Amino acid sequence: MVWQKHDYDDIPGTYVFDGKRSNSAYNLNKMAFSFNSEDNRKEFAADMDAYCRKFNLTDEQRIAVLEGDFLKLLHLGGNIYYLAKIAVFHGLGVQDAGAAFHKITTDEFRQLLRDSSEGFQEELQKRGGYWNG
Repeated sequence: MVWQKHDYDDIPGTYVFDGKRSNSAYNLNKMAFSFNSEDNRKEFAADMDAYCRKFNLTDEQRIAVLEGDFLKLLHLGGNIYYLAKIAVFHGLGVQDAGAAFHKITTDEFRQLLRDSSEGFQEELQKRGGYWNG
């Protein structure tokens, strides 16, 4: 398959979840999606390495899953919503994973969220209580 180059390909530290990245991480995302089933979550928790191999993850993907390297998984094409499912097995929540993406502590990430939300309620009221991004 031939992929076109995009302007966003060269933004440092940005990993856009596009067709190319999605295609390269199909097995990774398929595995994470499988955690919708309790039986699959139990199987993964019992032997993470074997479960990764069952889904034919690349060595790089498998190691990143086992180490909980979420920034690497994002770089490798992991869907951010599915990566949250993997974070749970490492005793982490979504904010912990977000902090890992930013290479900061969870407390620093929470403060970043608070700072970013300043004025949000006022803006929401101006828009009639609806926010579309």
